[in-house]
Amino acid sequence: MEETPPPGCSKPHLEKLTLGITRILESSPGVTEVTIIEKPPAERHMISSWEQKNNCVLPEDVKNFYLMTNGFHITWSVKLDEHTIPLGSMAINSITKLTQLNQSSVYSLPNAPTLADLEDDALEASENQPEKPHFDSRSVIFELDPCNGNGKVCLVYKRGKPALAQDAEIWFLDRALYWHFLTDSFTAYYHLLITHLGLPQWQYAFTSYGISPQAKQWFNMYKPITYNTDLLAEETNYFVNKLDPSKVFKSKNKTLIPKKKGPVQPAGGQKGPPGPPSTSKSSSSPGNPVRK
Repeated sequence: MEETPPPGCSKPHLEKLTLGITRILESSPGVTEVTIIEKPPAERHMISSWEQKNNCVLPEDVKNFYLMTNGFHITWSVKLDEHTIPLGSMAINSITKLTQLNQSSVYSLPNAPTLADLEDDALEASENQPEKPHFDSRSVIFELDPCNGNGKVCLVYKRGKPALAQDAEIWFLDRALYWHFLTDSFTAYYHLLITHLGLPQWQYAFTSYGISPQAKQWFNMYKPITYNTDLLAEETNYFVNKLDPSKVFKSKNKTLIPKKKGPVQPAGGQKGPPGPPSTSKSSSSPGNPVRK
């Protein structure tokens, strides 16, 4: 039976499970209603039954996770203008909900196409990217996190059944059914999940097109605790909104160039200061001969 501990409740096993992220969230400005849905550990026979049923061997870190808690769910909200808005969500399905992705049709209609029918075989792996999973029997895919409808984080066995633990990887399937590699182990993915605070669409930071403009605003307000990966190191300043007023208002701050004034004519017939003597003959006029 699931229970939600009251705010401020500190349990040693929950602190170990969440890596202390709840205290960081509760101390962040505007964050409210940080909730952990506590779940009991899975029994060993449940894990063995799952492996026999699916003909797959779970990695050791996945087994250890389920032996600590049968699933994982943290939610938190923000308070803006007296309104509470649900924002963060960190979730991992229980062992009973760790179901194979390509067992059902995309649409609940007779003879509807499956995910394998919609797969684009033209998209192969590049030199710097691992081979992408397949929706047919070449890969075995299980859903770890539904991502609130923004995609799916999946545990992928890329060599088909019988699936071995060393063949498992963590991939992100976006809403357009494109695959994006996340990590090669469940432990590394779990750290990414925690350090990104469950912010909306954080998985898209690992795609070529990045997160949406709306999600960037939340990233600016609640910056993720960057995990030690090359990708995050390159994106350290990506979510920082830098504003240079001198450049933004450059067209309004025009430098005034003083105009050159001509010689002032003396008023009232007064003679001005004598100028330098002229040595050019052309400076004399016929009516005014030069006196010697």
